[in-house]
Amino acid sequence: MRYTLKDYQADAVRDVLTNLGEAREMFHNPRLRRTSQFALTATTGAGKTVMAAAAIEALFYGNDEYDFSPDATAVVLWFSDDPSLNEQTRFRLMAASDNLNHYNLVVIQHPFSQEKLAPGKVYFLNTGKLTKSSLLTRGYEGDDEGQFPEMRASTRPDLQGYTIWDTLRNTIEDPNLSLYMILDEAHRGFGTRTSSEKPTIVRRLVNGQAGMPPMPVVWGISATLARFDQAMKDAEVSSTRRALDKVVVDPVAVQESGLLKDTIVLDIPTESGKFDTVLLGRATRKIIDSTVVWAEYARTQVHDGTKTETVVPLLVLQLPNTPDEAMVVRALDVIFQEWPDLTMDAVAHVLGDHSTQRWGKYQVRYVAPERAQDDTTIWVLLAKDAISTGWDCPRAEVLMSFRPAKDRTHITQLLGRMVRTPLAMRIPGNEKLNSVECLLPFFDRKNATDVVKVLTGALDDFPGGGGQKVVIEPRDMLPNSMLPDDALEMVLTALEAVPSQSLPRKAAKPVKRLTALAQALATDGIKPNAGKAAHAELHAVLDGCAARYKEKVDAAVAEVWTVHGEAVKSQRGATPTYEDFVETADDRAIRDAYGAAGRVITAALAGSYVDHLAGPDDPDADDDGLRDAYVKVAALSLVPEVAQELDREADKLAAMWFDEYRVEIKDLSDERQAVYNDIRAMSTQPQRMAITRPKVAVVETMEYDADGNPTPLSTRPKHLLADEQGKYPVGPLNDWEIPVLDKEMDRKRAVAWYRNPSHASQESLGIAYRDGEGTWRTMRPDFLFFSNHDGKIAVSIVDPHSHHLADALPKLKGLAEFAAESGGEFHRIEAISRLDGQLRVLDMQKPAVRAAVAKAEDAKALYNSAAGGNY
Repeated sequence: MRYTLKDYQADAVRDVLTNLGEAREMFHNPRLRRTSQFALTATTGAGKTVMAAAAIEALFYGNDEYDFSPDATAVVLWFSDDPSLNEQTRFRLMAASDNLNHYNLVVIQHPFSQEKLAPGKVYFLNTGKLTKSSLLTRGYEGDDEGQFPEMRASTRPDLQGYTIWDTLRNTIEDPNLSLYMILDEAHRGFGTRTSSEKPTIVRRLVNGQAGMPPMPVVWGISATLARFDQAMKDAEVSSTRRALDKVVVDPVAVQESGLLKDTIVLDIPTESGKFDTVLLGRATRKIIDSTVVWAEYARTQVHDGTKTETVVPLLVLQLPNTPDEAMVVRALDVIFQEWPDLTMDAVAHVLGDHSTQRWGKYQVRYVAPERAQDDTTIWVLLAKDAISTGWDCPRAEVLMSFRPAKDRTHITQLLGRMVRTPLAMRIPGNEKLNSVECLLPFFDRKNATDVVKVLTGALDDFPGGGGQKVVIEPRDMLPNSMLPDDALEMVLTALEAVPSQSLPRKAAKPVKRLTALAQALATDGIKPNAGKAAHAELHAVLDGCAARYKEKVDAAVAEVWTVHGEAVKSQRGATPTYEDFVETADDRAIRDAYGAAGRVITAALAGSYVDHLAGPDDPDADDDGLRDAYVKVAALSLVPEVAQELDREADKLAAMWFDEYRVEIKDLSDERQAVYNDIRAMSTQPQRMAITRPKVAVVETMEYDADGNPTPLSTRPKHLLADEQGKYPVGPLNDWEIPVLDKEMDRKRAVAWYRNPSHASQESLGIAYRDGEGTWRTMRPDFLFFSNHDGKIAVSIVDPHSHHLADALPKLKGLAEFAAESGGEFHRIEAISRLDGQLRVLDMQKPAVRAAVAKAEDAKALYNSAAGGNY
């Protein structure tokens, strides 16, 4: 893969491969011969095509990380509504995978005359190619509709020896082929009309009929489970088809990954009247400002001559279905007045006419929707509804909608196409660069609050599942200049020094992690030849294990050389007899055992260790020596203690390198630092992570009642980020969190406070904990307080969290474990809850309190016990 998968993507791919393996076994088992189906569902923006690419690549070529062997019989049929969508998907698969290319990604089109589909390839097919009028289906015996049988062949087009139905039937019936059908229900555009024949065609593909056998495996890809379930319902799926476990991606994990923007800003008029041109002028200034900010960010990201891509932000104008020419002319007039340096070539449209449009004195060129992201000569884009099937435009930063309030669904759908982060990562410390802005001149506060409700969870298809923060008329909070002299810098330095934690991965492999770290260090010029150095260390570990566990390794060598079988003798009328036999392994069996070793210790290490044992520099190496090396590698992988010791040493070396090159990594660009953060997190245990100092926060300053009437939020001084008066809004806090804040800041040594961001970001302190089902989660304590102790700034964690919530006890246990491990770096670590009007506290710095938390079965009883005290 060209991309490093996010944690949730890797977990989903692993689950998909488990299903594919089970489905293959069920279909090819002669006693079962059972068809199956399952769905991969993930919100828009989760990277479903990237996940599919990883799964297909593993299906064809195997993958040691997932312990998945290649399926030499695998053929993939990718089916969707739309040929242009298939073409987009094809290019996305090639962009994501090293091994998927023009050769093995095949678009089926006339003339396509193959007896069977070939293994190791993905074939793209769409609804239109399977209609009765299609050249690919003419002459199929199942569609004769009263034709004389002898006339069927004559109806086939020239060069079409087999219909596509013939090809699919022959592929399914071949015992040496496994056909996996991917039903793409995920990328259908909002409002896309599908062929009236589609349910019939899908039914025929999935269930089989008229001489066509059922599809062995159906893998649905969808934004929601409901969409895939409806497709299967429409297809009237047979009750004998087994439904495998659904693979559902948590939308919270998608939002936390940094692939989606964190904040959606809504701008609306606060009084009645026509303000569309006023807000359009504001939108234009916003895109100009965004251009400057992104250019400045790119300027700061230069390291050793390499530069981070400069984002060219885009302003999207959403027009009504029937735009008035005068309105479009007026809008373009405003844009050019506000932005005199803009040229006409920088304006384009994606309207359905597919040709240059003339509005008054303006001629606006057409651009294909899928080209809008990459064509950075475009700064202003005119659109109507949701733009196009599968369209995404991460660089679209500002949406100016001329839609009326009744069209809010169209607005949220288009906005949903704009929320991917432009660099596929969260920009550390700057919420401004992690936000998208939407200006709604024909909305009032009541309508706008309805949009907020939709964006924060009422629309299933919206990216992130409503995980974004949505704010109306926000303010930017900057580093608080009202703090005492030197205090701000001291506090920010203290924040950067305390630890945060990564979220553990389900099945991380230490050797793979070390290899990734070595590759990154070498790429950045920090440690040239780091890969060779890492493998040299691991070769030494394997040499030591070979000596230390010699008896077990010798036994494993014998096992690799031996092939066990069973002979069955049967005579008519007699009971069959079984007799075991043993044969010596041939080269093919040894290669198979060696391949299995690569899935245990990684293919890269297996290959380099073979070279270490019998490489080209070894004068005694010959074919026998090379074969013995393969056998030894395979044998070592069969001894559990070897893999365990290898993992321990790989973790130790990675930790040493992270410590040794900490400063050099810190000097890299944000994009490269993000790579190291991902590598650091490739562990089954929480890893120490650094906190980035916050630079800009985008926060709400007003609260709105049900009718949209505003009330200013309460504020407090001395927050790390603040407005011009040194104040920060505290309105979202409840009626007992604010007293906690006030009491802490009234303390004699108090200097500043920080409202720890509740979403995943590098400027948020996160603590890993296991929920009630044992799944790793991240808690983010509400407050960090900074106090002065003889000229040194100390940091305290204070977390008011109600005891009655379902996650209260697991979070307390996680906080206690964090305090046991990292408590020495904090002044205080305390959890607070209100019981019967009294605030109670658990001081996690006390060993006795941590012991009580570890044994506790109820959060309320814990606070009421001797372990708790009055706050």
